[in-house]
Amino acid sequence: MVQYHRLIIHHGRKEERFRVSVEEVGSLKKAKQKFLSFLFLTILSCCFIMSPYLFGFSTLSLLDSFSRENEALSSYEPVLAPVCLEVSNGTICCDRTGLRSDICVMKGDIRTDSASSSLFLFTSTNNTTNPQKIKPYTRKWETSVMDTVQELNLITKHSNKSSDRVCDVYHDVPAVFFSTGGYTGNVYHEFNDGIIPLFITSQHYNKKVVFVIVEYHDWWEMKYGDIVSQLSDYPLVDFSGDSRTHCFKEATVGLRIHDELTVNSTLMSHGNKTIVDFRNVLDRAYTHRIQSLVQEETKTTLDVKKPKLVILSRNGSRAILNEDLLVKLAEETGFSVEVLRPNKRTEMAKIYRSMNTSDVMIGVHGAAMTHFLFLKPKSVFIQIVPLGTDWAAETYYGEPAKKLGLKYIGYKIMPQESSLYGEYGKDDPVIRDPDSLNDKGWEYTKKIYLQGQNVKLDLRRFRETLARSYGFSIRRRVREEVPRLFVS
Repeated sequence: MVQYHRLIIHHGRKEERFRVSVEEVGSLKKAKQKFLSFLFLTILSCCFIMSPYLFGFSTLSLLDSFSRENEALSSYEPVLAPVCLEVSNGTICCDRTGLRSDICVMKGDIRTDSASSSLFLFTSTNNTTNPQKIKPYTRKWETSVMDTVQELNLITKHSNKSSDRVCDVYHDVPAVFFSTGGYTGNVYHEFNDGIIPLFITSQHYNKKVVFVIVEYHDWWEMKYGDIVSQLSDYPLVDFSGDSRTHCFKEATVGLRIHDELTVNSTLMSHGNKTIVDFRNVLDRAYTHRIQSLVQEETKTTLDVKKPKLVILSRNGSRAILNEDLLVKLAEETGFSVEVLRPNKRTEMAKIYRSMNTSDVMIGVHGAAMTHFLFLKPKSVFIQIVPLGTDWAAETYYGEPAKKLGLKYIGYKIMPQESSLYGEYGKDDPVIRDPDSLNDKGWEYTKKIYLQGQNVKLDLRRFRETLARSYGFSIRRRVREEVPRLFVS
């Protein structure tokens, strides 16, 4: 289950707290009017200029799901050049300005000591700096989960050849240290907090980099090994499980993250990469395996001439209770339909193949919506939005999907389409005012709207959404086919 937390960030936004009505100002003398206008603009300008300092990471509020605040909300980092791009040999530079993560860069004679959770930087001078501590995980503001993440010590030491740790493994390429702890185990967090930030942080090395994993899991490597192999030519290193001393000339500790499930090209220090470039990595990662899957199959039952629609089916909460009727309606509309029921053991390549060959994806809001990343740009993504999940659905999946170039449709259900309607009645705040329940805290949101709700679609209402998606898919196919006809 995705942990919903709003990150309150103030950057480059003018607060509308200093308002002077026209009527009040009109009653003043002309000289006083000019003075007040000047004073107003001065105060407002100071607030604008000082906002990065007044509202830095020390004032962030980690709020329960969907809590409503009077201040402005922005989920992105300011567009600033990353710190620690140029680091002198024999030094450690830590960038702690990020709202979501810390990054430290070390250069020189770097040696690992897993027993003490330390990285030592040996220098020939006595000018050692104070030790740095860092938790290499990308939810810096969320204290509850960060408390569970292993901390690393970055220590500068004067080199003494007789007592220095001997290098058991010497690497001639840089290292990136990161944690697969925290919320790892949830597909949304695995991509948002780990895989995409790993791409952002390492892509400029052109695969000439070693990944050192803190809190390593065998299953994680098995699940994401295909993607990792497109980012590094070298085997993964299990920091805690490998007691040998690994030596590097350069190391980045921690990962950079931009926003929910996306890559912001303006924040990339090397090249103008976007989320589409990340998706191209996925294409390369799964191509070989998909070719094998095709050869293993005897025959497909889908009509390839029709637009393909994939329904991501859920078991338990937020299930589509009339899914069988939805399938029938989609087929009547003109789609070839595949119902996909992924679980934690489902091979990622198989999911990728299903999504990558589809024209439309339908699913109820939840972590599995992360698989929209597997859709080709210009495909249609229909997210069914249950009661009480509007903000999360748009923030975590709707907006990122648009950035990937998808045709996004958020289908917000009516109260009568929720199983909660029959349980609570139309006049209960659970139905009438979901915001008031969400404002009470995460536990209310989780229990009522995420764990306690299923969906029964009004198919007469949903028919229009299917028809629009079908028309869009047909037009897209025509546009793609016309150039091919001229070429042939």
